[in-house]
Amino acid sequence: MTCPISTGVAFSTVSYKAPWMAVLPRNRLRPEWRQALQLLASSPRGATEEVLVLGHGFSRDMLAMLLLAGLATVVTETLRAGGPMIKVERVMITDAGRRAVEG
Repeated sequence: MTCPISTGVAFSTVSYKAPWMAVLPRNRLRPEWRQALQLLASSPRGATEEVLVLGHGFSRDMLAMLLLAGLATVVTETLRAGGPMIKVERVMITDAGRRAVEG
């Protein structure tokens, strides 16, 4: 399985196999993880790393942990905004993340 993780501003890809990390019991989900996952669950298109870090105060390390745990993923879109093509990376909740929030 491949999972992007945050390394500063950009995302890189790391391969790992840790199925035990995919779903955490409700009572073991850290409050800041739950808050981030609830925000992502309410955002159908996800959110950029900058919005999550600068706009909501989540740390890049915490976002990386959500990605490594399989609770969130990064989706890359290529868009044209009136000029050249740009790449936008959005953090989105996974099905495992939804299950973890729902308990």
